[in-house]
Amino acid sequence: MPVTDEAIVRIKEMILGGELAPGAKLPKEADLAERLGLSRNSLREAVKALSLIRVLDVRQGDGTYVTSLEPELLLDTLAFVVDFQRDDTVLHFLQVRRILEPEATALAARAMTDAQVAALGELLAALPEDASLDELLANDLEFHRLIAIGSGNPVLVPLLDGISAPTTRARIWRGLTEEGATARTREQHRAIHSALARRDADLARALALAHVCGVEQWLRDTLGGPAARPSASNGADSTTS
Repeated sequence: MPVTDEAIVRIKEMILGGELAPGAKLPKEADLAERLGLSRNSLREAVKALSLIRVLDVRQGDGTYVTSLEPELLLDTLAFVVDFQRDDTVLHFLQVRRILEPEATALAARAMTDAQVAALGELLAALPEDASLDELLANDLEFHRLIAIGSGNPVLVPLLDGISAPTTRARIWRGLTEEGATARTREQHRAIHSALARRDADLARALALAHVCGVEQWLRDTLGGPAARPSASNGADSTTS
């Protein structure tokens, strides 16, 4: 095992073993390196790597601390990794979104507060009829983000945010090329909001599935790829989202 990797593993073991709790300050570099039997340079590289993935927080002039280790913080790096994916993987991300988003919407139907449901409705109402494509996309992303937050599951928010990034170009492309796509998206968003307001989890899940499946099926057809599986197309309609 490379020395830097060994240093990462040793620090990880200290955190998992409870020796370093969330928010705890690491010992001084010289003391920790001697204790772990590692060079200060290897330890420094390990700390740098762990800070990049939000496990450690290096504060200049103060020291190095373990972060809160909350899921939304650690998974925030997912979006960075996803940015490196090629365009030909977008269908894979859409498939993952198809799995996660309907369940997140069903959870939201049970968990969202009245204030959160109202805020979602205000977001839809604030979108002008002559909205630009950029405004439509921003509204769409925020709509789905608020539903993920409303699910009450902090892991779903960064996961859904992360996998949405590679699909943005396809959604813009569809909004530009398919007649009536944006109008259908508005209509489907309103239907999902209505199901959430009625606390109908089954209906909310079904509407979200149809909503998300639309862009996947459209992209398959556009790229001339294989037909979507039945689970990906049942009830699907056209949507920019």
